[in-house]
Formats: sequence, structure tokens, C-alpha cells
Amino acid sequence: MLLLQAEENAPWLAPYAYAIVLLGFVFFLFRVFENWYANAYDRPLYRNYFVFRKLKPDLEAILESEFSFYNLLSKKEKRQFQHRVAVFMREKNFIGRDNVVVTDRMKVLIAAVGCMLSFGRKNFDYGLIEHILVYPGEFYSTMNDAMHKGEFNPKGKALVLSWEDFEKGYKIPNDNRNLGIHEFMHAMQLEARKSRDLDSTRFAKQFQNILRRLTQKEVKDKLDETQYFRSYAFTNQYEFMAVLSEYFIESPQEFKTHFPQLYKYTQKLLNFRFAGY
Repeated sequence: MLLLQAEENAPWLAPYAYAIVLLGFVFFLFRVFENWYANAYDRPLYRNYFVFRKLKPDLEAILESEFSFYNLLSKKEKRQFQHRVAVFMREKNFIGRDNVVVTDRMKVLIAAVGCMLSFGRKNFDYGLIEHILVYPGEFYSTMNDAMHKGEFNPKGKALVLSWEDFEKGYKIPNDNRNLGIHEFMHAMQLEARKSRDLDSTRFAKQFQNILRRLTQKEVKDKLDETQYFRSYAFTNQYEFMAVLSEYFIESPQEFKTHFPQLYKYTQKLLNFRFAGY
């Protein structure tokens, strides 16, 4: 009786109710199409909801002068990259250790490496990382009682970096050693195991393709013959993926020449289809 009375007293609500139901149905169909597209083409339907944040001129100047990847992007991609770097800097807690004062330059460059690796993804912000700890050089890690240059600590939701080694990683763009890429890839790997979003599903699929490819005799023989990847890559499958991402970013053409199928799977895993990759 009360419901009928409400409908009689507020007939104007009905169109809004129908509109809400219709919007919900349209959203459901969009999600179905988005999932179909991602599975069919191994890429997200779109990567950015909105692009509205922009770096201050002095911070963008750091990217232009010190981060070569940024200068390979189109004007539109640069706007997207700036937005992502700005969001990353705002959301993460940067902490200096052993008297390190974390400057805006350090924040921009650390964020830039992380956003470069995740630039092909919708989910770019590394939800498992809340804190970025920066040491001046190698540091003692309680995770395994050893000295480290970098580590991802999922329990503490922390990415820990030696600034000295991080700088070497991005300043020498073609030696296939990039501490930032390596550690951010470890965070991305764990996220792929814990999440069920489209990026994580694609990551898991292509990661398995890479592992299967490594078991094939022709690839194993070529790996032995060329010794292309440094020996640390073969510590375990997770270290292999971290090292693989360093080679993919820093020497894509050489990687593609030596191992074209591994390159293709890595490109799909990261959805890296810009800047000449």
C-alpha cells in the first residue's frame, strides 16, 4: 500500500528509474564487449579514462632532458604520460633512507620508469606499491639478510631502490640493466597473480606463452649458443621475466632479431605498441 502511494505521489520518478536500469544494461554490454575485445586482440579497448593532470614545466623539463623514452612519444602520448606520472607521484609515499632527501627530480624519474613499463596498461598505478624507499646506495635487506640494490617487498607494500644504481639504470639506455624496470616488473608480476582485471589476464596468458617457448629445443639451443640474456635471468621464472623486460625496453631491435617470438609475447604482455616498439 505504501509503495503504491509513493508511485501515485511521485510519478516523475519512473522515467529516472527506467533510465538507471537502461544505463546499467548498457554498461553491462560494454563490459562484455570490452572483455571480448581484450581476449580477441590481446590489448585493452582503451587505456585511459581521463587525461587531466599535467606536470609543472620544470618537472616536464626533467623528462625532456633526462628520460629518452618521453621524447619518443607523440604529443597525445606525452599528455597521457604526464598524467600518469603526476598521479603516481601524488599517490605514492616517497621516503628517503640513510639521510637521502627525496627531491622532485628523483620522484619524477622513479615515477617515469614505472609509468613507462605500465604505459600500455589500463591499470598503470601499481596498486601493490604504497611506499617508495630510496637509499643512497646498496642497502641491507632483512628479507634474506643480504645487501640489495633494489627489492619489491609485498608485505610492506614497498619498492626499495638504491638511488646510485637506479640512476645508472636509466642513464645508460642500452646496456640492458635497469634497476627500476627490474623491480617494477616484480610488482607487476605479483599483481597479475592476485588480480583478475584485463591487464592481469593478458599478462598471465603471455607469461605462460613465454615459459612454454623457453622449453622448446630450438630456443634452448639458441639461448645456450648466444648467451644473449645475462646469467641472472635463469635464477627462476620471475627473475627471467624481470630481466626480459629490461632487454625488451632497452634494446628492442636486437631482442627482436635474436628471439622474435619471445619479443612478440613480451610486447603483447605489456601492450607496448608505441615509441617504435
